[in-house]
Amino acid sequence: MAEVELTSVRKSYGHVVAVKDISLEIKDREFVVLVGPSGCGKSTTLRMIAGLEEISSGTIAIGGRVVNHLQPKDRDIAMVFQNYALYQHMSVHDNLAFGLRNRHVPEAEIAAAVNRAARILSIEPLLDRRPRQLSGGQQQRVALGRCIVRNPKVFLFDEPLSNLDAQLRAQMRLELKELRLRVPTTSIFVTHDQVEAMTMGDRIGVLSKGELVQVGTPYQVYNFPANTFVASFVGAPAINLFVAAMQTGKAVVVSERFEFSLSAGARTRCQEIAGTRAKVCVGVRPEDVKLVDHGGIEGTVYGAENHGAEMILTISVADHFIRATTPPSVEVTLNQRVQIAFVQEKLHFLTSGRPKTWPGACLDPQLFSRSTKPPAEPLLIPRR
Repeated sequence: MAEVELTSVRKSYGHVVAVKDISLEIKDREFVVLVGPSGCGKSTTLRMIAGLEEISSGTIAIGGRVVNHLQPKDRDIAMVFQNYALYQHMSVHDNLAFGLRNRHVPEAEIAAAVNRAARILSIEPLLDRRPRQLSGGQQQRVALGRCIVRNPKVFLFDEPLSNLDAQLRAQMRLELKELRLRVPTTSIFVTHDQVEAMTMGDRIGVLSKGELVQVGTPYQVYNFPANTFVASFVGAPAINLFVAAMQTGKAVVVSERFEFSLSAGARTRCQEIAGTRAKVCVGVRPEDVKLVDHGGIEGTVYGAENHGAEMILTISVADHFIRATTPPSVEVTLNQRVQIAFVQEKLHFLTSGRPKTWPGACLDPQLFSRSTKPPAEPLLIPRR
Protein backbone atom coordinates (compact mmCIF):
# COMPACT_ATOMS: atom_id res chain seq x y z
CA MET A 1 0.00 0.00 0.00
CA ALA A 2 1.29 3.51 -0.82
CA GLU A 3 -0.95 6.04 0.80
CA VAL A 4 0.54 9.51 1.22
CA GLU A 5 -0.58 11.49 4.24
CA LEU A 6 0.32 15.10 5.01
CA THR A 7 -0.55 16.30 8.51
CA SER A 8 -0.26 20.02 9.30
CA VAL A 9 2.71 20.38 6.95
CA ARG A 10 4.23 23.85 7.07
CA LYS A 11 7.17 25.46 5.28
CA SER A 12 8.69 28.77 6.31
CA TYR A 13 11.61 30.74 4.91
CA GLY A 14 12.40 33.01 7.84
CA HIS A 15 9.31 35.16 8.35
CA VAL A 16 7.82 34.13 4.99
CA VAL A 17 5.37 31.23 5.20
CA ALA A 18 5.24 29.40 1.87
CA VAL A 19 2.97 26.50 2.92
CA LYS A 20 0.45 26.91 5.74
CA ASP A 21 -0.43 23.77 7.68
CA ILE A 22 -1.58 21.59 4.80
CA SER A 23 -3.35 18.34 5.69
CA LEU A 24 -4.17 15.92 2.89
CA GLU A 25 -4.66 12.16 2.59
CA ILE A 26 -3.97 10.54 -0.79
CA LYS A 27 -5.20 6.98 -1.18
CA ASP A 28 -3.29 4.07 -2.65
CA ARG A 29 -3.21 4.28 -6.49
CA GLU A 30 -5.06 7.62 -6.45
CA PHE A 31 -4.10 10.40 -8.87
CA VAL A 32 -4.29 13.76 -7.09
CA VAL A 33 -3.58 17.07 -8.81
CA LEU A 34 -2.38 20.13 -6.89
CA VAL A 35 -3.33 23.24 -8.82
CA GLY A 36 -2.99 26.93 -8.24
CA PRO A 37 -1.30 30.10 -9.52
CA SER A 38 2.44 30.71 -9.36
CA GLY A 39 3.68 31.19 -5.82
CA CYS A 40 0.82 29.33 -4.14
CA GLY A 41 3.08 26.64 -2.64
CA LYS A 42 2.19 23.63 -4.81
CA SER A 43 5.73 22.85 -6.02
CA THR A 44 7.13 23.45 -2.53
CA THR A 45 4.63 20.93 -1.18
CA LEU A 46 5.68 18.39 -3.80
CA ARG A 47 9.37 18.95 -3.07
CA MET A 48 8.72 18.38 0.65
CA ILE A 49 7.04 15.06 -0.15
CA ALA A 50 10.07 14.14 -2.29
CA GLY A 51 12.50 15.16 0.44
CA LEU A 52 14.09 17.91 -1.62
CA GLU A 53 12.86 20.52 0.88
CA GLU A 54 12.88 20.16 4.66
CA ILE A 55 9.54 20.74 6.34
CA SER A 56 9.31 23.34 9.09
CA SER A 57 6.63 21.41 11.02
CA GLY A 58 4.11 18.63 10.58
CA THR A 59 4.53 15.08 9.30
CA ILE A 60 4.66 13.36 5.93
CA ALA A 61 3.93 9.62 5.78
CA ILE A 62 4.30 7.31 2.76
CA GLY A 63 2.87 3.83 3.05
CA GLY A 64 2.22 4.37 6.76
CA ARG A 65 5.86 5.30 7.50
CA VAL A 66 6.82 8.83 8.55
CA VAL A 67 9.52 10.02 6.14
CA ASN A 68 10.31 13.46 7.57
CA HIS A 69 13.99 12.71 8.09
CA LEU A 70 14.56 10.24 5.25
CA GLN A 71 16.69 11.14 2.24
CA PRO A 72 14.91 11.28 -1.16
CA LYS A 73 16.57 8.02 -2.24
CA ASP A 74 15.11 6.23 0.80
CA ARG A 75 11.48 7.36 0.29
CA ASP A 76 10.78 5.02 -2.66
CA ILE A 77 9.44 7.80 -4.86
CA ALA A 78 10.17 8.80 -8.46
CA MET A 79 9.88 12.36 -9.75
CA VAL A 80 9.37 13.84 -13.20
CA PHE A 81 10.59 17.42 -13.47
CA GLN A 82 9.54 20.27 -15.72
CA ASN A 83 12.83 20.25 -17.63
CA TYR A 84 13.05 16.40 -17.98
CA ALA A 85 16.63 16.37 -16.53
CA LEU A 86 17.97 13.80 -19.01
CA TYR A 87 21.69 13.06 -19.36
CA GLN A 88 22.55 14.44 -22.80
CA HIS A 89 25.71 12.35 -23.25
CA MET A 90 23.86 9.08 -22.65
CA SER A 91 21.60 7.06 -24.91
CA VAL A 92 17.91 6.66 -24.04
CA HIS A 93 18.66 3.12 -22.86
CA ASP A 94 21.39 4.34 -20.51
CA ASN A 95 19.19 7.16 -19.21
CA LEU A 96 16.54 4.61 -18.30
CA ALA A 97 19.06 2.26 -16.72
CA PHE A 98 21.08 4.89 -14.83
CA GLY A 99 19.15 4.81 -11.54
CA LEU A 100 19.07 1.03 -11.40
CA ARG A 101 22.81 0.77 -12.06
CA ASN A 102 23.48 3.16 -9.20
CA ARG A 103 21.56 0.71 -7.00
CA HIS A 104 23.73 -2.14 -8.30
CA VAL A 105 20.76 -4.02 -9.77
CA PRO A 106 21.87 -7.01 -11.89
CA GLU A 107 22.15 -6.22 -15.61
CA ALA A 108 19.59 -8.88 -16.53
CA GLU A 109 16.99 -7.22 -14.31
CA ILE A 110 17.93 -3.79 -15.69
CA ALA A 111 17.47 -4.98 -19.28
CA ALA A 112 14.05 -6.46 -18.44
CA ALA A 113 12.90 -3.28 -16.65
CA VAL A 114 14.13 -1.00 -19.46
CA ASN A 115 12.47 -3.10 -22.16
CA ARG A 116 9.22 -3.17 -20.19
CA ALA A 117 9.18 0.63 -19.75
CA ALA A 118 10.09 1.18 -23.41
CA ARG A 119 7.28 -1.11 -24.49
CA ILE A 120 4.73 0.64 -22.23
CA LEU A 121 5.74 4.08 -23.56
CA SER A 122 6.27 3.02 -27.20
CA ILE A 123 9.89 4.26 -27.25
CA GLU A 124 11.54 0.96 -28.21
CA PRO A 125 12.88 2.40 -31.54
CA LEU A 126 14.48 5.30 -29.62
CA LEU A 127 16.67 3.36 -27.17
CA ASP A 128 19.92 4.01 -29.09
CA ARG A 129 19.32 7.74 -29.61
CA ARG A 130 20.61 10.66 -27.53
CA PRO A 131 18.14 13.09 -25.89
CA ARG A 132 19.08 15.89 -28.33
CA GLN A 133 17.81 13.69 -31.16
CA LEU A 134 14.34 13.47 -29.61
CA SER A 135 11.29 15.73 -29.78
CA GLY A 136 9.83 17.29 -26.66
CA GLY A 137 7.16 14.63 -26.39
CA GLN A 138 9.71 11.84 -26.80
CA GLN A 139 11.94 13.34 -24.11
CA GLN A 140 8.91 13.46 -21.83
CA ARG A 141 8.30 9.76 -22.40
CA VAL A 142 11.93 8.99 -21.55
CA ALA A 143 11.60 10.97 -18.31
CA LEU A 144 8.48 8.96 -17.47
CA GLY A 145 10.26 5.75 -18.39
CA ARG A 146 13.08 6.52 -15.97
CA CYS A 147 10.45 6.56 -13.20
CA ILE A 148 8.66 3.42 -14.36
CA VAL A 149 11.80 1.25 -14.34
CA ARG A 150 12.24 1.91 -10.62
CA ASN A 151 8.70 0.67 -9.81
CA PRO A 152 8.33 3.21 -6.96
CA LYS A 153 5.53 3.55 -4.43
CA VAL A 154 4.69 7.10 -5.54
CA PHE A 155 5.05 9.11 -8.75
CA LEU A 156 5.58 12.87 -8.35
CA PHE A 157 5.05 15.16 -11.36
CA ASP A 158 6.25 18.78 -11.18
CA GLU A 159 4.54 20.58 -14.10
CA PRO A 160 5.91 18.04 -16.60
CA LEU A 161 3.84 19.26 -19.56
CA SER A 162 4.40 23.01 -19.29
CA ASN A 163 7.26 23.03 -21.85
CA LEU A 164 5.16 21.38 -24.56
CA ASP A 165 2.98 23.09 -27.16
CA ALA A 166 -0.80 22.93 -26.81
CA GLN A 167 -1.37 20.02 -29.20
CA LEU A 168 1.40 17.92 -27.67
CA ARG A 169 0.14 18.70 -24.15
CA ALA A 170 -3.27 17.34 -25.09
CA GLN A 171 -1.66 14.21 -26.51
CA MET A 172 0.52 13.70 -23.42
CA ARG A 173 -2.51 14.09 -21.13
CA LEU A 174 -4.13 11.17 -22.91
CA GLU A 175 -0.93 9.14 -22.74
CA LEU A 176 -0.55 9.80 -19.02
CA LYS A 177 -4.13 8.66 -18.41
CA GLU A 178 -3.46 5.51 -20.40
CA LEU A 179 -0.22 4.99 -18.47
CA ARG A 180 -2.21 5.02 -15.23
CA LEU A 181 -4.15 1.98 -16.44
CA ARG A 182 -0.95 0.10 -17.24
CA VAL A 183 1.03 1.23 -14.19
CA PRO A 184 -1.50 1.99 -11.39
CA THR A 185 0.71 3.86 -8.93
CA THR A 186 -0.13 6.55 -6.38
CA SER A 187 0.53 9.84 -8.19
CA ILE A 188 0.72 13.51 -7.23
CA PHE A 189 0.70 15.95 -10.13
CA VAL A 190 1.45 19.67 -9.79
CA THR A 191 0.25 22.15 -12.40
CA HIS A 192 -0.99 25.70 -12.82
CA ASP A 193 -3.15 24.57 -15.77
CA GLN A 194 -6.72 23.98 -14.69
CA VAL A 195 -7.43 21.97 -17.87
CA GLU A 196 -4.78 19.44 -16.85
CA ALA A 197 -6.24 19.33 -13.34
CA MET A 198 -9.83 18.83 -14.50
CA THR A 199 -9.05 16.19 -17.11
CA MET A 200 -6.47 14.10 -15.25
CA GLY A 201 -7.14 14.08 -11.52
CA ASP A 202 -9.26 11.69 -9.47
CA ARG A 203 -9.28 14.55 -7.01
CA ILE A 204 -8.05 18.14 -7.19
CA GLY A 205 -6.44 20.13 -4.40
CA VAL A 206 -6.67 23.88 -5.03
CA LEU A 207 -4.03 26.03 -3.32
CA SER A 208 -3.98 29.78 -2.77
CA LYS A 209 -1.27 31.69 -0.89
CA GLY A 210 0.07 28.53 0.70
CA GLU A 211 -3.30 27.25 1.87
CA LEU A 212 -5.22 24.22 0.63
CA VAL A 213 -8.62 25.83 0.17
CA GLN A 214 -10.56 22.94 -1.39
CA VAL A 215 -10.13 19.25 -2.18
CA GLY A 216 -12.66 17.34 -4.25
CA THR A 217 -13.41 15.59 -7.51
CA PRO A 218 -13.33 17.73 -10.65
CA TYR A 219 -17.14 17.70 -10.63
CA GLN A 220 -17.32 18.95 -7.02
CA VAL A 221 -14.65 21.63 -7.44
CA TYR A 222 -16.28 23.00 -10.59
CA ASN A 223 -19.92 22.83 -9.50
CA PHE A 224 -19.51 23.47 -5.76
CA PRO A 225 -16.52 25.82 -5.37
CA ALA A 226 -15.53 26.41 -1.77
CA ASN A 227 -14.82 30.12 -2.14
CA THR A 228 -14.58 32.96 -4.63
CA PHE A 229 -10.97 32.11 -5.47
CA VAL A 230 -11.83 28.53 -6.49
CA ALA A 231 -14.89 29.72 -8.39
CA SER A 232 -12.86 32.22 -10.41
CA PHE A 233 -9.70 30.10 -10.85
CA VAL A 234 -11.38 26.88 -12.03
CA GLY A 235 -13.27 27.24 -15.28
CA ALA A 236 -12.50 28.82 -18.64
CA PRO A 237 -13.71 31.37 -19.45
CA ALA A 238 -13.80 32.56 -15.85
CA ILE A 239 -17.01 32.74 -13.84
CA ASN A 240 -18.95 36.02 -13.72
CA LEU A 241 -19.06 37.50 -10.20
CA PHE A 242 -20.94 40.50 -8.90
CA VAL A 243 -22.17 41.81 -5.55
CA ALA A 244 -25.93 41.89 -5.19
CA ALA A 245 -28.62 42.84 -2.68
CA MET A 246 -32.07 41.27 -2.31
CA GLN A 247 -35.02 43.63 -2.46
CA THR A 248 -37.28 42.82 0.47
CA GLY A 249 -40.53 41.19 -0.60
CA LYS A 250 -39.74 41.23 -4.31
CA ALA A 251 -37.23 38.36 -4.43
CA VAL A 252 -35.19 40.38 -6.90
CA VAL A 253 -31.40 40.51 -6.83
CA VAL A 254 -30.06 43.97 -7.64
CA SER A 255 -26.45 44.60 -8.61
CA GLU A 256 -25.93 48.32 -8.84
CA ARG A 257 -27.75 49.31 -12.07
CA PHE A 258 -29.21 46.00 -13.23
CA GLU A 259 -31.55 43.49 -11.64
CA PHE A 260 -33.16 40.15 -12.35
CA SER A 261 -35.75 37.96 -10.69
CA LEU A 262 -34.92 34.72 -8.93
CA SER A 263 -36.82 31.48 -9.25
CA ALA A 264 -38.34 30.08 -6.05
CA GLY A 265 -35.52 27.55 -5.67
CA ALA A 266 -32.75 30.09 -6.28
CA ARG A 267 -34.45 32.54 -3.91
CA THR A 268 -34.51 29.93 -1.15
CA ARG A 269 -30.83 29.08 -1.65
CA CYS A 270 -29.87 32.74 -1.71
CA GLN A 271 -31.75 33.45 1.52
CA GLU A 272 -30.19 30.42 3.24
CA ILE A 273 -26.70 31.50 2.24
CA ALA A 274 -27.14 35.23 2.82
CA GLY A 275 -29.05 34.91 6.12
CA THR A 276 -29.48 38.39 7.56
CA ARG A 277 -26.74 39.93 5.41
CA ALA A 278 -27.73 42.82 3.21
CA LYS A 279 -25.57 41.71 0.29
CA VAL A 280 -24.41 38.50 -1.29
CA CYS A 281 -21.99 37.71 -4.12
CA VAL A 282 -23.58 35.98 -7.09
CA GLY A 283 -21.60 33.82 -9.50
CA VAL A 284 -22.74 32.52 -12.87
CA ARG A 285 -20.56 30.61 -15.30
CA PRO A 286 -20.49 31.77 -18.94
CA GLU A 287 -22.17 28.58 -20.21
CA ASP A 288 -25.12 29.39 -17.92
CA VAL A 289 -25.65 32.83 -19.47
CA LYS A 290 -28.15 32.52 -22.33
CA LEU A 291 -29.25 34.92 -25.06
CA VAL A 292 -33.03 35.37 -25.02
CA ASP A 293 -35.49 37.19 -27.26
CA HIS A 294 -37.39 39.02 -24.55
CA GLY A 295 -37.76 39.35 -20.79
CA GLY A 296 -34.02 39.29 -20.10
CA ILE A 297 -31.34 41.70 -18.93
CA GLU A 298 -30.45 44.22 -21.62
CA GLY A 299 -26.83 44.69 -22.61
CA THR A 300 -24.48 45.51 -25.48
CA VAL A 301 -22.07 43.13 -27.18
CA TYR A 302 -18.63 44.48 -26.30
CA GLY A 303 -16.51 41.67 -27.75
CA ALA A 304 -16.79 38.30 -29.52
CA GLU A 305 -14.15 35.54 -29.64
CA ASN A 306 -14.64 32.69 -32.08
CA HIS A 307 -13.10 29.50 -30.64
CA GLY A 308 -14.42 27.24 -33.37
CA ALA A 309 -16.63 25.00 -31.25
CA GLU A 310 -18.09 27.98 -29.38
CA MET A 311 -18.32 31.75 -29.39
CA ILE A 312 -17.36 33.65 -26.23
CA LEU A 313 -19.23 36.93 -25.95
CA THR A 314 -18.40 39.80 -23.62
CA ILE A 315 -21.59 41.72 -22.90
CA SER A 316 -21.64 45.12 -21.26
CA VAL A 317 -24.49 45.46 -18.76
CA ALA A 318 -24.54 48.76 -16.90
CA ASP A 319 -20.97 48.96 -15.54
CA HIS A 320 -20.38 45.18 -15.62
CA PHE A 321 -18.85 42.94 -18.28
CA ILE A 322 -20.57 39.55 -18.40
CA ARG A 323 -19.14 36.67 -20.45
CA ALA A 324 -21.40 34.18 -22.19
CA THR A 325 -20.69 31.18 -24.40
CA THR A 326 -22.90 30.50 -27.41
CA PRO A 327 -22.82 28.12 -30.38
CA PRO A 328 -20.74 29.47 -33.29
CA SER A 329 -23.89 29.54 -35.42
CA VAL A 330 -25.26 32.45 -33.37
CA GLU A 331 -24.72 35.63 -35.35
CA VAL A 332 -23.96 38.78 -33.36
CA THR A 333 -22.13 41.98 -34.14
CA LEU A 334 -20.21 44.40 -31.97
CA ASN A 335 -22.35 47.04 -30.25
CA GLN A 336 -25.48 44.96 -30.92
CA ARG A 337 -28.16 45.23 -28.24
CA VAL A 338 -29.03 41.81 -26.78
CA GLN A 339 -30.90 40.34 -23.83
CA ILE A 340 -29.48 37.69 -21.53
CA ALA A 341 -30.85 35.40 -18.82
CA PHE A 342 -29.14 33.23 -16.21
CA VAL A 343 -29.80 29.53 -15.66
CA GLN A 344 -31.26 29.79 -12.17
CA GLU A 345 -30.35 26.26 -11.06
CA LYS A 346 -26.66 26.96 -11.74
CA LEU A 347 -26.33 30.24 -9.84
CA HIS A 348 -23.67 30.31 -7.12
CA PHE A 349 -24.23 32.41 -4.00
CA LEU A 350 -21.13 33.46 -2.05
CA THR A 351 -20.71 35.00 1.38
CA SER A 352 -17.97 35.35 3.98
CA GLY A 353 -19.73 33.01 6.42
CA ARG A 354 -20.12 29.27 6.76
CA PRO A 355 -22.74 27.63 4.50
CA LYS A 356 -26.12 26.44 5.64
CA THR A 357 -26.35 24.33 2.52
CA TRP A 358 -23.73 23.19 0.01
CA PRO A 359 -25.38 23.63 -3.41
CA GLY A 360 -24.10 26.93 -4.74
CA ALA A 361 -22.41 27.82 -1.46
CA CYS A 362 -19.03 29.54 -1.51
CA LEU A 363 -17.02 30.69 1.45
CA ASP A 364 -14.24 32.95 2.50
CA PRO A 365 -11.12 30.70 2.62
CA GLN A 366 -10.30 31.75 6.19
CA LEU A 367 -13.74 30.63 7.38
CA PHE A 368 -14.02 27.51 5.23
CA SER A 369 -15.04 24.49 7.33
CA ARG A 370 -13.01 21.55 6.02
CA SER A 371 -15.32 19.15 7.85
CA THR A 372 -18.23 20.27 5.67
CA LYS A 373 -18.55 17.96 2.68
CA PRO A 374 -20.32 18.60 -0.63
CA PRO A 375 -22.94 16.14 -1.87
CA ALA A 376 -21.70 12.95 -3.49
CA GLU A 377 -20.96 13.10 -7.18
CA PRO A 378 -23.90 11.72 -9.21
CA LEU A 379 -23.47 8.45 -11.04
CA LEU A 380 -24.44 10.12 -14.29
CA ILE A 381 -23.31 13.67 -14.91
CA PRO A 382 -25.74 15.42 -17.28
CA ARG A 383 -24.29 17.26 -20.23
CA ARG A 384 -24.27 21.01 -19.78
